[in-house]
Amino acid sequence: MNRKIRMGMVGGGRGAFIGAVHRMAAALDGQIELVCGAFSSDPQRSKLSGTDFYLPPDRCYGTYEEMMHAEAALPPDQRMDLVSIVTPNHVHFAPAMMALDHGFHVVCDKPLCMTIVEAEALSVKVKSTGLIFAVTHAYSGYPMVKQAKQMIANGDLGTIRRVVVEYPQGWLSTALESTDQKQAAWRTDPLRSGASGAVGDIGTHAAHLAEYVSGLRIKELCADVHTHVKGRRLDDDASVLLRFDNGARGLLHASQIAAGEENNLRLRVYGEKGSIDWSQMEPNSLVVRWLDQPMQVYRTGVGSLFPEATIHSRVPSGHPEGYLEAFGNIYRDVAFCIQARLNGQTPDPLYRDFPSVEDGVRGMRFIETVIRSGHSDVKWIELQN
Repeated sequence: MNRKIRMGMVGGGRGAFIGAVHRMAAALDGQIELVCGAFSSDPQRSKLSGTDFYLPPDRCYGTYEEMMHAEAALPPDQRMDLVSIVTPNHVHFAPAMMALDHGFHVVCDKPLCMTIVEAEALSVKVKSTGLIFAVTHAYSGYPMVKQAKQMIANGDLGTIRRVVVEYPQGWLSTALESTDQKQAAWRTDPLRSGASGAVGDIGTHAAHLAEYVSGLRIKELCADVHTHVKGRRLDDDASVLLRFDNGARGLLHASQIAAGEENNLRLRVYGEKGSIDWSQMEPNSLVVRWLDQPMQVYRTGVGSLFPEATIHSRVPSGHPEGYLEAFGNIYRDVAFCIQARLNGQTPDPLYRDFPSVEDGVRGMRFIETVIRSGHSDVKWIELQN
């Protein structure tokens, strides 16, 4: 079977931000086509949004429930294969569960849902159905991130001793949510965002990147969580001390009130032989510093890289390769895995390296533990498996 993967979307209609990113990323390799959607909680806006994407009216649904039932009733050669969920956090769980119940694969924005109970329920459902479920921790899709991961897994840096990850932004330095700014409004609303603001929104990205690249798991943490903007209901700044399962120590900083910062995600991992340094704002470069030899700089598309980095590089060396391409790597890998299943084949392990529902569960545990630590007088709190 040789065809594109058919995708439906929940959310991402007129006025949305991240939906457009998902659509561009999914379309980047020509492996996925958008065939239907429930693009808004407002049925009329949903249908109008569908016309923006040139979809037939009968595939533009008023609700995600309507979409799941209608698509499941279509013949196999017409119905969607994959559901992309790009809504605010409080509308992740129900459509994800319903998609799995109706036999559809899922790509879900992060964080996975609102509570650890919901996250665990999704994990159980994914295991029972055997369907593909990806969570868009998109920064793991960068080629140089994958190069760093494989260098560490290969033992090049020796035993890992320290992990430092920071994610400062400045866009919420003022009470932007009190204006008509839609993104600020829902991200600072506990009813739509969940128990956390900055920790849930960007801290989970930082934590996932730290564990993904280092190959370690956070075992314990000690958090200082704070809200700086008066009247804001969720945290906008957090500093977290980390202890990893191999004894390594670490530090995670996530802030949305770091005035002047854009999207300055940076990861440093220190081993006994050397260290890696990667920044999202200079993503084509991976700096490797050694204890007893000159510094090296690995570049996307240049020289002999690990296969995991090479197959996720898209453009000739020297050309900027960024956020959309990293995001697109997740969608492409999901598409290849679905295509392999449709053809009765086992997906290539190189294309199975995308964040899973278990990474989503891990993210929810991280949020829960950081917030609990931030409100506790106890110094260290265990992050459960």
